[in-house]
Amino acid sequence: MALVPPGGGCGAKHVIRRLRGLWRSLHTAARALPVGCGEVRRLADERGALQHVATLVARGASPSVIFKAAAGELGSLLNADYTAIKRYESDQTESVVTLWRAPGSPPAKVPFGGRWPVGHDAASAAVWRSHRPVQMTTESFDDRFADWLQEQRIGRVVVCPVISGDRLWGTMNALYLGSEPLPDDTEERMDRFVELLSCAITQAETRTELVASRARLVTTADATRRRIERDLHDGPQQHLISLSLRLREAESEIPPEQREARRHLSDTARDLSAALTELQEIARGLRPPLPARRGLKGALRGLVARSPVPVELHVDADDRLPEQVEVSLYYVVSEALTNVFKHAHASVVHIDLTEEDAEIRLSVRDDGVGGADRSGGSGLTGMTDRVEALGGTMRVTSPTGQGTSLVVTIPSARKHD
Repeated sequence: MALVPPGGGCGAKHVIRRLRGLWRSLHTAARALPVGCGEVRRLADERGALQHVATLVARGASPSVIFKAAAGELGSLLNADYTAIKRYESDQTESVVTLWRAPGSPPAKVPFGGRWPVGHDAASAAVWRSHRPVQMTTESFDDRFADWLQEQRIGRVVVCPVISGDRLWGTMNALYLGSEPLPDDTEERMDRFVELLSCAITQAETRTELVASRARLVTTADATRRRIERDLHDGPQQHLISLSLRLREAESEIPPEQREARRHLSDTARDLSAALTELQEIARGLRPPLPARRGLKGALRGLVARSPVPVELHVDADDRLPEQVEVSLYYVVSEALTNVFKHAHASVVHIDLTEEDAEIRLSVRDDGVGGADRSGGSGLTGMTDRVEALGGTMRVTSPTGQGTSLVVTIPSARKHD
């Protein structure tokens, strides 16, 4: 099996480049064959299968979606009754990532709860040792898997290694009912398809790790803000409130004729009150009085009421969303309004928040000068991190002189509960 080139090279662009090269090769080969030859149909099917998987990778689809699509495409290409993708885990076990069944094939249960020690499956164990494709018949199995294969009436198994980066990630498996011999090029065709899948896995896992890392950072930052807010409330704020009360009490006890002393105390109490207000504003900035107490709709109305730029707000979503979603949406809107005030010179902002089919969509548009730049310290990077930590996307369109449009989409919002 051809391994991934040193240095990775499994980004979405690389996958697309490789896919286009395969397309050209397949197209050239197809043109050289007689019209009506079955090989032409096979080449076209391979091209379509590769295009489907590569498109999902380029779009940043989740690993589960990519794996399910890859298993289905491989099963259709090889006329398998079942296909499975299995992953080697760090504890010397292997687990079933996805199992596909061809239309018309009987249902098959995943054996042993979907996870078992490496070596309990003779075919995968052979691939583990050799890093090469393996084809075996049911009679070749003398382990616990033999019983399962016989129960499912599976007669042949083809297993191909999946290489991610420089490591053996897992296997892709094609299973066939009965014991009829397979075409001679079955392993070759499977190997060619799995080579692309290796890059898909690397790309998908990298994205998953990035999203998880962002989620951890956002969670840690929010926890830190809550702690600082609590410390401010229980410490300096309470102290300042106590001092303010004592100053007012002292002011009331000074005789009226000591006007200068009363004025000094009054001025000090006023300055202290201003400092307390400023501290409270800082605390609200760290953890605003939003979702937990007022709900997202009420919190957004509060933002709009304080905005120096006129805002038209439209909310068509349930009163309460998962807390992480509410907090992230609030911060996005807050940061967006801050950017409008500081940079856009806009006359109006339109904010639309809708929920449909468990998908949240937030749109923030202004009629300002445009030209928003992620590298310019406008907070767009932080906003993107928050959104992508929830598996969402954020698109910013900001042509110079034509205003800025920010669109956030968070899929399956209810799953964040």
